Amino acid sequence: MGSCASTENAVPEGYKALKVQAVVQQQGDVRDFYTFDKQLGKGNFGIVHLVYDKKTNEKYACKSISKRKLVTSEDVEDVRREIQIMNHLAGHKNIVAIRGTFEDKNFIHIVMELCSGGELFDRIAEAGHFSERRAAEVMRTIVSVVHHCHTMNVVHRDLKPENFLLTERGPTGVIKATDFGLSRFFKDGSSLDEIVGSPFYVAPEVLKRAYGKEADIWSCGVILYILLCGWPPFHGDSTQAIFKNILSAPLDLKSEPWPRVSPDAKDCVRRMLARDPRKRLTAEQVLNHHWMRENGAAPDEAFVPEILIRMRQFTKMNLLKREALKVIARSLPHMELAGMREMFHDMDEDGSGTITVDELREGLRRKGAEIALSEVQRILNDIDLDGNSKIDYEEFLASTMHLNKLSREENMIAAFEYFDKDKSGFITRDELVSAMRDIDQEVDVDAILAQVDKNGDGRIDYEEFCQMMRASDLDLLKTAHEALKTKVVLRSVVSKVQLEPVREDSSFDMSTQPTQAVAEAASGAAGAGARSTGSGSGAAAGAAPATTTVTAVVPMQRGRISEEA
Repeated sequence: MGSCASTENAVPEGYKALKVQAVVQQQGDVRDFYTFDKQLGKGNFGIVHLVYDKKTNEKYACKSISKRKLVTSEDVEDVRREIQIMNHLAGHKNIVAIRGTFEDKNFIHIVMELCSGGELFDRIAEAGHFSERRAAEVMRTIVSVVHHCHTMNVVHRDLKPENFLLTERGPTGVIKATDFGLSRFFKDGSSLDEIVGSPFYVAPEVLKRAYGKEADIWSCGVILYILLCGWPPFHGDSTQAIFKNILSAPLDLKSEPWPRVSPDAKDCVRRMLARDPRKRLTAEQVLNHHWMRENGAAPDEAFVPEILIRMRQFTKMNLLKREALKVIARSLPHMELAGMREMFHDMDEDGSGTITVDELREGLRRKGAEIALSEVQRILNDIDLDGNSKIDYEEFLASTMHLNKLSREENMIAAFEYFDKDKSGFITRDELVSAMRDIDQEVDVDAILAQVDKNGDGRIDYEEFCQMMRASDLDLLKTAHEALKTKVVLRSVVSKVQLEPVREDSSFDMSTQPTQAVAEAASGAAGAGARSTGSGSGAAAGAAPATTTVTAVVPMQRGRISEEA
């Protein structure tokens, strides 16, 4: 069995660099829960191992980031933010799922879903000719991930083929987005100014240090361009040349093989690569473009923002379950709440600490949900557990957190014990009445009991409580049954590699002449790098031939942008 605690990566004795303590707020030995197997990959910041869950024997990937490589506070914050964002985006079928995080003296360990099928472009290269229909199918997956990110107030900032992996080899492999090391939370209308990304995929406004989520659509447009012709739209023999062409070179849709590409496909590419981000398609507009529809890749129904889906789901729950979710939300680690906190502040426009019906409606509208005021009011009333006609932070968390939080037994036990005041192992009718009285809610307690009390003994035991909370997930129900049978009740939880896209020198200034500015950006890029922790492997090649096969896609460097890119 392999081990990630090698002497090569151990913190040397007397090491005086930045002290890295409590990065992920979860201490403990990852080996108490997982058995380490072979090494899957290695990068500048750590190692990826195959690991096995000791309880279920399921396979996962464990990315172990060496603390001695985190030499600045910015490095530490990058790791912390990546974990926050992965937790925040949990639940999307095309995003790698995070299983847990651990921290010890030498390493930060991130256990996540295993993707053993290689990179997306490896499959494309193996397939040879790439049809428009297949390109549309791939783009639907990629852009649906981007749409999910944007509606959850996350901008990826490093979209490229290497950052999409396959769960397994063969036709059944599912595409998964990975590596959120450069991603950021954003507020609608705000602007980012840090130059990051990978050379061929960087949007022009990123080079000008004033950009938003639209930069992700440009990167998607570059990917689509490559899928359709085999090479990037703006290339060059140096980073400086690439940046100059991104800023000013015309988009070539006339050379071979473009005459053989459909007008609708070219229209989609053209509108995704509009240099003015205000004229660029949104993720939802890309997914509904007529080219996507013609190739069977358009969505079957209108997109609904994830936050609205969760809110609607919450409103259909009985009051006991809603209050239990509030208890769970209250006890979640700070790392897991960062994304929802950002979204709450984005909606709370006046900074009052509460969301009004008008703020809720406007916040949902900005995410693409145009719904009637009457429904917005109804949603707010159902979420508003304390009856003040506003949504406070705890109520917002309870109604919007992903229900995968219910997979953790310690969360369920804490919620159950909140209602089981006398610690009898049952929630009685009197305890239910008391709990509802505490939140000043008039509710038919007998109706809740009738719904939840499956054995008809007039009280709710732990298994019945879990059945109510996890009603939509049969797999999670097995955990409750197993805990009950073995009498194992968890009462505590641990409290608590290889891509390096660029973070460029802050001296880059587009107020200078364009050629000079590009030169400065390229120069800064050559000496600066950002930690990115993907684990895929891609092919580097020379100039791509004019062919529709993608065997030599682009001269992609798996590291920081440099003159050799």
